[in-house]
Amino acid sequence: MSKRIELAGLWVALFAALLAAPAAQAQADGAREAAEAQIYQEAMEALAEGRRTDASELLRRLVANPQQAGALLDLALTQCGLGNADEAERLFAMLETRVQLKPDMMILIAETREAGCRPWKPASTTTLTVGRGIDQNVNQGASVSSLVVDAGVPVELPLLPDFLPRHDQYSVLGLEHMRELTPNGSIAYLQSQWRRNDSLRQYDTAAMFGGIELPWRVLRTTVRTSLNLGAVTLGRRLYQRQGQLQARVAPAIPLPANTQLNLVAGASWYDYPTLTNFNALTLEGRAVLTWRDGPLFASANAALLNEHARAGRPGGNRHGNYASLLLRRALPANFTAEAAWTRQSWDSALPYAPELLIPAVRAQRTTVARAALSYQLVKGQTLQLEARAVQNKENIPIFQYNDRVLQLSWQWQLP
Repeated sequence: MSKRIELAGLWVALFAALLAAPAAQAQADGAREAAEAQIYQEAMEALAEGRRTDASELLRRLVANPQQAGALLDLALTQCGLGNADEAERLFAMLETRVQLKPDMMILIAETREAGCRPWKPASTTTLTVGRGIDQNVNQGASVSSLVVDAGVPVELPLLPDFLPRHDQYSVLGLEHMRELTPNGSIAYLQSQWRRNDSLRQYDTAAMFGGIELPWRVLRTTVRTSLNLGAVTLGRRLYQRQGQLQARVAPAIPLPANTQLNLVAGASWYDYPTLTNFNALTLEGRAVLTWRDGPLFASANAALLNEHARAGRPGGNRHGNYASLLLRRALPANFTAEAAWTRQSWDSALPYAPELLIPAVRAQRTTVARAALSYQLVKGQTLQLEARAVQNKENIPIFQYNDRVLQLSWQWQLP
């Protein structure tokens, strides 16, 4: 009797194992397909970000599966884009013998073969800007005409003309250049701008900045790091030197369609050769949300700022925040409209200058509103009319100022 029970138990166990085997296999297949889908998604993200070398390595992990015809085709096209003609042709031939190709795939392969796989060459863009403008407050002159100090008895001191708003017209010349350094998305860039006032030449400015940006892959996330160095002159004398180190990452979180979120951390340092005790180090944490749908583009920025002053700066350290909104839309007849708004606040930690009878702890609120209308003359050439309004509110009246700027510029993107 016991032997029959044992035999029956064996049959039940065997039957259960036979039933469980397909389920286990299905579960394993599902896990493998999910992993392959994740790898394919990462490869497409790498291609979209210009990291062609990373995309090639990811796609190679998929082509061993005969079902991954799309991954094999993407790998072949990527190798062709990198100039590896022999490897691309080997992959095209493998694809043609491994699976039955759809007509659109066959057409794409034929067009790629006809065009040829040229060696990778770094892409570059250069933009030249020439403009004329009117500035209502070139020198950021104060909104008030006098300073009231209290040395026991309030005394009103009139401000000199140089500290009041001064109007002028100006010419501006700008040059920007960007160039790829590697096939994996590393770039170098150079930006420069010169502004010459018609009359107030002591406020002429020139600025030049250069930097590099490098992408890194960390825990399935792309981190873009950049280093930027620059200098600004005022009245043909060196006014400021600055540098910035920044890291940007797009977190892998679910977002609505056409939406992208980037988180930015940065450190900037400022050096003023002609000013005493104004050097500072600024730490920044920023979130950048962008949305694009056809001709419409929108972005929003929010940042927290913390600035560490070098010894002796009036007001000491300060903290603040920054927010901005931008909306751009392509219009009929080659027009594009753009509107932007920014607001930045700073709060100092210490009284500004008690020894100069300015005992207040400085609180600064700066708002900038901007509107622009662009017209594409021909391919690569754009005419832009831009209006900008600045309102700088402060609890220390002599630092308050308002400004209005109107500028017409021509931009030419060189081939």
